Amino acid sequence: MNKTIYTKGHKALVDKLIEARQDMGLNQEDVAKLLGRTQSYVSKIESGQRRIDIMQLKEFAKIYKKSLDFFVK
Repeated sequence: MNKTIYTKGHKALVDKLIEARQDMGLNQEDVAKLLGRTQSYVSKIESGQRRIDIMQLKEFAKIYKKSLDFFVK
């Protein structure tokens, strides 16, 4: 059984997170400060090494001024 972290859907979500961050003109360190996390936390999510749950996704969506639909379509 494949783990969800290695699915095409997870890769698509990660790609959307990176796209949204870049659209806002933010780097990983900026996002980490806004989340109250470390840059490595953001890096691990964006590199696909760390799963993201719905509550974390909502935090990213708020920072990036995007709806949740943007990330899951």
